[in-house]
Amino acid sequence: MAEQLNVQLVAVEEKVWSGTAEMVMARTTEGELGVLPGHAPLLGQLAEPGQVRIKLSGGEQLSYDVAGGFISVSEQGVTVLAETATPAAAASGN
Repeated sequence: MAEQLNVQLVAVEEKVWSGTAEMVMARTTEGELGVLPGHAPLLGQLAEPGQVRIKLSGGEQLSYDVAGGFISVSEQGVTVLAETATPAAAASGN
């Protein structure tokens, strides 16, 4: 079994999602960031508007539109602290 990240996605008023994932991708003010297990610790400011994508084992991907906040990577895992976080609309149209 591949290494997994412990991930928490938290908005101001609620915990939006938590679990294990293979990878987390987020757009920061410094550019697109991909986090895999073993990533160096960092703290980044999320770009606005932004999106956080969580790749689960088995290929499933969760996407959330986020506004404001930070992404923190530590030895314990990845925490996304956003002002708001809502499931992203499907890309297939309106």
